[in-house]
Amino acid sequence: MTRKKRTILIVTSCLCVVAALAVAFWPAKTASVDDTEDTEETEKVAPVGPAFNADSAYAYTKAQCDFGPRDMNSKGHDACGEWIVAQFERLGCKVTRQKADLKGYDGTILHSMNIMASYNPAATTRIMLCAHWDSRPWADNDPDSTNWHKPILAANDAASGVAVMLELARLLAQKSVAAKLPQNLGVDFVCFDAEDWGTPQWSDKQDDGSSWALGAQYFSANLPQGYAPRYAILLDMVGGQGAQFYQEGMSKQYAPEIVKKVWRAARQAGFGSFFPKSDGGMITDDHIPVNQTAKIPCIDIIPYYPNCQQSSFGPTWHTLADDMEHIDKNTLKAVGQTLVQVIFCEK
Repeated sequence: MTRKKRTILIVTSCLCVVAALAVAFWPAKTASVDDTEDTEETEKVAPVGPAFNADSAYAYTKAQCDFGPRDMNSKGHDACGEWIVAQFERLGCKVTRQKADLKGYDGTILHSMNIMASYNPAATTRIMLCAHWDSRPWADNDPDSTNWHKPILAANDAASGVAVMLELARLLAQKSVAAKLPQNLGVDFVCFDAEDWGTPQWSDKQDDGSSWALGAQYFSANLPQGYAPRYAILLDMVGGQGAQFYQEGMSKQYAPEIVKKVWRAARQAGFGSFFPKSDGGMITDDHIPVNQTAKIPCIDIIPYYPNCQQSSFGPTWHTLADDMEHIDKNTLKAVGQTLVQVIFCEK
């Protein structure tokens, strides 16, 4: 994950001050037109699409963790990358590897491979789902400082995001399911590499944010020719216990209509409690270069734990505790079924 911890805490502090002033000086807020329209539309629309199988998504998460840490240039990383490619191919997707040698914050050359798996590749109307597949090389937010230089298993950050995409691809591979979608609709599953080699907290090097999301930066500057999906949705840490997904600030800035679409879909699918209509922080993540460089409107589904002392991203973020014991099938189900709702509401 990126330098999100620092950013989100600063923003949250500022929001608290603003909120206090609002209580003191502003009249109580009534429901906005957008809120009213969302409520009315939600009451009219029932859940659509197939059931998302959280057990399957959990198994996909575990399968990645079985390779051990997948930090850059490691054997586990390379083996897992080929496994991800093989899974998408087995599910009928057209898979493209985008390889590049990228320079880490410390000058290390990172042998990176973005993976793009396309369902219905001939379709001209496309949506993009994405997540990073590499793991953090250092548990630099672990409560035990002796663990700060150890690689993490990264079950949630971010095997969970790839797992949700694999389960969605499995659903779409079923002819009876695909028949319910418009013939001209395609879905691209993009797995970003080299997201989590960002400057560690123990480093004396200044963290300006540019050392994170290196794979997404490269992808956004080197898009497939003519690639222009309607929008993109980033999945980051979508399997954690107790997770709720607040509306991330940069997503609302760059793609407010997609935020509304996804949060509305969550309510329609019956998982509104996981997607509160509340503001989270403003995050430096893979969606930033997708928005700024690729010019693809992209939002970030990412958890926010406002009362967690360890991190606003949850108690396991960048710690050795980011393992399968802390993956919750209920969270995987909430995110996966919401995305099913989004996809099957496309026209």
